[in-house]
Amino acid sequence: MVKWDNNRAWFLVIPVFVIVAFSAIIPLMTVVNYSVQDIFGPGQRFFIGAEWFREVLHDERLHAALWRQFMFSGLVLLIEMPLGVLIALAMPKKGWTASLVLVLLALPLLIPWNVIGTIWIIFTRPDIGLMGALINSAGIPFDHTGSPLDAWITVMLMEVWHWTPLVALLAYAGLRAIPEAYYQAAKIDGASRWAVFRYIQLPKMRGVLTIALLLRFMDSFLIYAEPFVLTGGGPGNSTTFLSIYLVKVAVGQFDLGPAAAFSLIYFLIVLLFCFLFYQALQAVGTGDKG
Repeated sequence: MVKWDNNRAWFLVIPVFVIVAFSAIIPLMTVVNYSVQDIFGPGQRFFIGAEWFREVLHDERLHAALWRQFMFSGLVLLIEMPLGVLIALAMPKKGWTASLVLVLLALPLLIPWNVIGTIWIIFTRPDIGLMGALINSAGIPFDHTGSPLDAWITVMLMEVWHWTPLVALLAYAGLRAIPEAYYQAAKIDGASRWAVFRYIQLPKMRGVLTIALLLRFMDSFLIYAEPFVLTGGGPGNSTTFLSIYLVKVAVGQFDLGPAAAFSLIYFLIVLLFCFLFYQALQAVGTGDKG
């Protein structure tokens, strides 16, 4: 009887296996299959081993896109993480103002990614956009369609505006989970504001900040829709990040083999850095406990 009940329980997890298979395993196996074949057409494909991997690893355009991607993700994390924590620390703790601030912070997260790009195209136009008109009226020429630096500034501002609220909301949730007794004990001991942050708030936020860091790194490293809508990867290739370059190879040039090999390398890079970030943050936590 017990054995029968346990077997029935397996049927409850079958939908999970089916969803994971269709959403992850089967697409991944398809990409692996394409990455080791040279495809000429339907039914015309030849096994070539790791040739596509060697080709994409010696592709200078891929190296340039990879460098731009690392620089973009690094700058985004350096701005968004401390800015999100500062916003969370400044947010009201209770009352209607706390609810209002939470709603306002969540608004950018509700806007679709492609709409974000369209909003910032209009916002930064010098003729009808508020930001573009103000900058140009100050005597500073600003045009994200013609200047690589202006395009980078615009993409960075757009990304920070869109996703810093997520970091702030996660940090705020971590702050709200700290028992009031901790603050009362720190007040009795005469702890400074910095000491409260360093020894109470920051360690208690470590878990949510780890989640925020991993989410923001993965999302910034996989960014596609916003810069593609805003700049199309230009001017030149100044904002052609890894995902945009991958789509150009796969869809624009229809090189499925190199695109598949590139996708697997892309996937492994994201996994590797997420693992390193997680291990580094866990090591920091172990040091605090010691």
